[in-house]
Amino acid sequence: MLWKTVYPVWRCPRLRQLHHMPKAPLPGEPAKPYTLSEVPGPRSDALLNEFSKIQQVGSIEYFADYQRSVGNYIADIDGNVFLDMLMQFSSLPLGYNHRAILGSLACAGNQRMIANRPALAMFPSLEWPCKLQDTLLQPCVAPKGLPCVYTSMCCSSATEFAIQAAFIKYAERRRRGSAYSDEEKKTALYNNPPGCPDVCILSFDGGCYGRTFGALALSHCKYLMKVDIPSLPWPIAPFPEYLYPLDQHEKENKEEDARCIEKVEDLIEQSEKGENPMPVAGIIVEAIQCEGGDRHASPDFFQSLQDIAKRKRIPLILDEMETGGGATGRIWAHEYFELNIPPDMVTFSHKMQASGFYHSPEYMIKHPYRTFDRFHGDPAKIVMLEAVLQTIEAEDLLTHVSTVGNYLLCQLNTLQNEFPELMNSVRGRGFIIAFDMPTKDLRNKLLRLMRSKGIQVGDCGEKSIRLRPCLIFGEYHADIFLEILRSCLQEILES
Repeated sequence: MLWKTVYPVWRCPRLRQLHHMPKAPLPGEPAKPYTLSEVPGPRSDALLNEFSKIQQVGSIEYFADYQRSVGNYIADIDGNVFLDMLMQFSSLPLGYNHRAILGSLACAGNQRMIANRPALAMFPSLEWPCKLQDTLLQPCVAPKGLPCVYTSMCCSSATEFAIQAAFIKYAERRRRGSAYSDEEKKTALYNNPPGCPDVCILSFDGGCYGRTFGALALSHCKYLMKVDIPSLPWPIAPFPEYLYPLDQHEKENKEEDARCIEKVEDLIEQSEKGENPMPVAGIIVEAIQCEGGDRHASPDFFQSLQDIAKRKRIPLILDEMETGGGATGRIWAHEYFELNIPPDMVTFSHKMQASGFYHSPEYMIKHPYRTFDRFHGDPAKIVMLEAVLQTIEAEDLLTHVSTVGNYLLCQLNTLQNEFPELMNSVRGRGFIIAFDMPTKDLRNKLLRLMRSKGIQVGDCGEKSIRLRPCLIFGEYHADIFLEILRSCLQEILES
């Protein structure tokens, strides 16, 4: 059965009682966003001109004033204050300058662990194993059935190490316990088989897994990321493209699932045949394709994908970089998929502060230095994650995200009905929310207009707008956003 968003009846007093959300700004926040200049303003423009002499700055929208940013609001150096519904691309779970995170970084013990910049893979502090147990490996945090974790410096390196683990396991199975041969040792140094075997990772059209070499080979969402850079001839499967609203297109979307799954099977078979076979050693897929356009797939799709992976003894790697850490109302988006068994690996970053991947014991690397990064992550991120997890539990933020997320989706659907010429395909889980515009030009026009009125949102895919509020975003903030969005849509319609 296809996944369907459930919208609660918001007039029901009992729902209000179960999770009361104040219709007021949070302590220290402004009442509303406001702009005092064009965006970017004169100070940002001047700084951009100077900065451009030493670095490519075309992606910079404005320079932020993080001293003045608070909660759901980001300030820039020209005095503008934006309601931030992008939150550093879903990386700030508690908004700006949250007391819990600032307090954790002010702790003297934590400061010493951070200040001495430990090479965690070689000289971790006494507290490090305990910190991991108390954060990433908590039973309510670690994905069920995945008791092992490998920490890394960033999301791209997490992808790199996860696919390396898949390759190593594939080679170990073929070697059947024997030692490396002399030929393997020699040829590996020169990038030749059998030391460097011809195997591959299957990924999906529209996916994005990072910018380092292996991760980039798996990414297929923007040509500018890849053009001019040599890559690897690895198989690319189609990811489901659903028709919305889901409940009106169940038949077509089920057929789309079946088409994509059939293609996955075909690609795996093709990779094992031919004159130069390149067997698939792993399948990597995002729980929600974020950069590629906030594309969702049903539990049926993921269950079928896992069935193929298990039948072929291929590890399934679920990318939860942007969807993990409570963004969907659960710690992990794949919890919605009702998988029969845990995925083999789950990569994480963004709202989890730290980066890395969880895995089953089967994928534990047997020899030191096989997958290796001296720094093995950043202790500051684990310190911050500890504060985040404590706040999520104390304030029941997962329930909050589900409730406010459904409210926001409900209201966006109302706007979609009001402006059918401009908005379509409203979709989301929790605070991973998006909608489409008819064209890329109209999408970009709406982005500029909303920013001029103090709303920071993001884009993704060809013509989608994505929303990524932090976990403390409330109904009060949603109403501000919706009011400004409605006025911008009306202005576009009348122009």
